[in-house]
Amino acid sequence: MEIGEILYKYWGHTTFRSSQEEIIRQVIAGKDSLALLPTGGGKSICFQVPALAMPGLCIVVSPLISLMRDQVQNLNGRGIKAIAVNSAMNKREIDLAIDNCVYGDYKFLYVSPERLSTAVFKARAPQNEGKSHCCG
Repeated sequence: MEIGEILYKYWGHTTFRSSQEEIIRQVIAGKDSLALLPTGGGKSICFQVPALAMPGLCIVVSPLISLMRDQVQNLNGRGIKAIAVNSAMNKREIDLAIDNCVYGDYKFLYVSPERLSTAVFKARAPQNEGKSHCCG
């Protein structure tokens, strides 16, 4: 699906905001990208649209649990499967979330930075090697 179609299908917009399309095309081209946009400038679209256009799981690293919850709720409300792993979860919840990402059809995994270094994440994340990309 083309990026304009993704934008319309999930967000209902027919055009991107200033510089979003350029950033998205850079990401899809596999180029390292740093996007500095103002609050409310549509930064999330800059990684969500390319993630939906590309195969695999998108791992989003965020230190803010409330932001993760909002993003996951927003994506799920749009019919996009997303889940988060953070310090507010117990070991069983984390294990189930990672299972869902490895064996399910989830598109986004939001994870706090400290979770990246845990034994559970390190042991399980490689199972999805080659099928995921990170942003955040």
